[in-house]
Amino acid sequence: MTDPNPPFSGQPGTGADDLLVRARLVLNKLCLPDGSALGGSGRLSGVVMTGERLSATIAIAPDEASDFADLRAQAEAALRALSAGALVVLTADRGAPQLKPASKPPVLPGVGHVIAVASGKGGVGKSTTCVNLALGLRSLGLTVGILDADIHGPSLPTLLGLHGRPRVGPDRKLIPMQAFGLKAMSMGLLVDVETAMVWRGPMVMSAITQMIADVDWGQLDVLLVDMPPGTGDAQLAIAQGTPLAGAVIVSTPQDLALIDARRGIQMFRKVNVPILGIVENMAHFLCPDCGARHDIFGSGGAQAEAVRLGVPYLGAVPLTMDLRAASDAGRPVVAHAPDGDLGRIYVSMATALWSGLSTNDRAARNVSTPSQPLTKSQGKPT
Repeated sequence: MTDPNPPFSGQPGTGADDLLVRARLVLNKLCLPDGSALGGSGRLSGVVMTGERLSATIAIAPDEASDFADLRAQAEAALRALSAGALVVLTADRGAPQLKPASKPPVLPGVGHVIAVASGKGGVGKSTTCVNLALGLRSLGLTVGILDADIHGPSLPTLLGLHGRPRVGPDRKLIPMQAFGLKAMSMGLLVDVETAMVWRGPMVMSAITQMIADVDWGQLDVLLVDMPPGTGDAQLAIAQGTPLAGAVIVSTPQDLALIDARRGIQMFRKVNVPILGIVENMAHFLCPDCGARHDIFGSGGAQAEAVRLGVPYLGAVPLTMDLRAASDAGRPVVAHAPDGDLGRIYVSMATALWSGLSTNDRAARNVSTPSQPLTKSQGKPT
């Protein structure tokens, strides 16, 4: 009768490889003291052939040596059936002392509050609202920055009249550009105006992460994040990777926009980001010729939605020719006409937004009470 496991002669080649495979199979079937198989336990290692001797290592704890003596003898006997020599070693390795994982540096350490301005749908005037809310907060004496997180359709350079490229600081971080007393960063400042960002989700998420972590935002009371439309990877990257104090939802009064606004609200609630308020944009159109009001997109839809959802209603912004012209020209209405009808609306909404942040949270973040008004010299691009 042929021996199913003939002794190995020790000659190198395919036979040696086969023998090591057979040795592992045999050892894997052996049982640990608790009855479980040695294979898959993670204890078996170092099955090697040296000359004519097979050797293996079984890892144990320092107090397990006596319990594993029988297993060691069984393993050596199994290997001896395959080769002229066998050695099984029990290693009572106490292991290197475990080091505590290095703590990650805090995200945006100098920023008091990070607020997302979102819509869930494009074309509702979110970016215009974000810029004018930022200037409204600035008029309260706060230090404010804006991050344009819409990689595919950046609007911030146009809205703030920004040109050129951000500089790189000594720590290799980008230095935000400034306009009207605001710090600003956008993908639109890093590429040519007509460059199409044909990027998939992972690249978009990476770019957003870099604009958050690799930009020297310095000390800010508030950083507004102009969110891209939708509820996909980019939105989750910001919501989960940034310490958001809350979100502002921008919508027109019409049902079509409100459907997507509801989705945006639900997304933030799923990641435990509070809704700080809803803005009804393009609430009505004011005719520049006769002054008549026209409810092009309906009326009061966003306000009714805020009541239904139990979230603050920050206010309504009409659609006017002046607002459109100021945005296209890079001269936001709050910057050049803060005391005008539109300017007062945005400042009022910014005041309500700031007041909505709890006093306890403000104290915990060590954010000072605003006291410095926006001066005329701070209302010009730099």
